[in-house]
Amino acid sequence: RLATTAISLAVAAWLVDGIRFTGPRHGMAEIEHKIIPLLIVAAILGLVTSFVKPVLTVLSIPFIIATLGLFLLVINAAMLGLTSWIAGQFDLGFHVRGFWPAVAGAIIITITTWIVDGFVGDDD
Repeated sequence: RLATTAISLAVAAWLVDGIRFTGPRHGMAEIEHKIIPLLIVAAILGLVTSFVKPVLTVLSIPFIIATLGLFLLVINAAMLGLTSWIAGQFDLGFHVRGFWPAVAGAIIITITTWIVDGFVGDDD
């Protein structure tokens, strides 16, 4: 699960302009500099998704019903923003700049996770 989340975060950082990891941009130096922060941020996202997201989802059931489920995108974007804030507190070099990059990142992370789980298999 951690590897799947890390891959999804890397794809989101690669595709979305407002999501990034600080450090080198090319070659082996980029991989060496960003692999540990990527894994730590993936773990943070997993923890935030496991503990905070269910509470927000239950509290926002009326909004989810009224928007036919689209409010879940806002919740996922908020989880990504919270992950960015926590990563900033530990100076991990992961940044999400604004609401719309967070929404785009949440969509990409969801789609990438589905694809990777389809190839690797999901043990849940």
